[in-house]
Amino acid sequence: MIVDAHAHIYSPDEKRYPTIEKPLRPPRGTGSPEHLREEAKANGVDRVLMVQTSTFYGWDNSYVRDTVPASQPWAAGCYTLDPRNPHSRDVLWAFAERAGGRAFRTYPENQGPDYDTPGNRALWQAAREAKVVIKVLIGNLEAAKQLPKVLDDFSDVPAILDHCLAIKRGPEYRATLKMVVELARHQNLFAQLTFLETGSEERYPFRDMHDAARRFIDAYGVDRCIWGSDFPTALWCPKTDYAGMKRLITHELGLGKSEQAKILGGNAEKLYFSPRK
Repeated sequence: MIVDAHAHIYSPDEKRYPTIEKPLRPPRGTGSPEHLREEAKANGVDRVLMVQTSTFYGWDNSYVRDTVPASQPWAAGCYTLDPRNPHSRDVLWAFAERAGGRAFRTYPENQGPDYDTPGNRALWQAAREAKVVIKVLIGNLEAAKQLPKVLDDFSDVPAILDHCLAIKRGPEYRATLKMVVELARHQNLFAQLTFLETGSEERYPFRDMHDAARRFIDAYGVDRCIWGSDFPTALWCPKTDYAGMKRLITHELGLGKSEQAKILGGNAEKLYFSPRK
């Protein structure tokens, strides 16, 4: 079982599914569910988590909401909810019950330094009750400092460290590396290994990020690491392609077959495709 745990989808019909102003648009002919299905099939991927992308649709989840139910059991959905919206808690329940919602993305409010807010805590509580996964997308070390308290208070809620705090080579690399490793003490937190291309200053196979990947795998253990393609790679990972993103796990990090099996699919299958309990 191989599961792509992070694939964005885009509709070519921008009248039916309007975009935000100045969206990050994938190259023409890429990013559709049909294109995702082709890439997945060509690379032996059995299932995918379809991710609503706020850089294209903002807080509007309509396209993922309409696509995931028609794509089950091959796909599950990750929805993006506004912590400032008092109705987001009810929306989470509706998507979990009727639209294949198995994960929900949370952000620092206003993309600033505040993550531990009443709005985000309400979403964590709703995730606890609905028995779904929280994906934490933080690229701000100040906001990340607030995450341990939330993880402690919701230790029974499985959580994904989306892109591992967007770690990348640069002035904050060491501090980010240290924080991601320290966060591994929270047993409900999983590391999403989708940063090797985006964080690297080199060409494939992005060897300047291998040390970070291996340290995270050591810290979290192979039972708490997951892979994703960051589809469409033409937009998000232009220095490689879908096959290259998979090959990082199968060939470049020195992982054994049993380790690969868990990171490439076993862990994500349990998180996103096993019955909610």
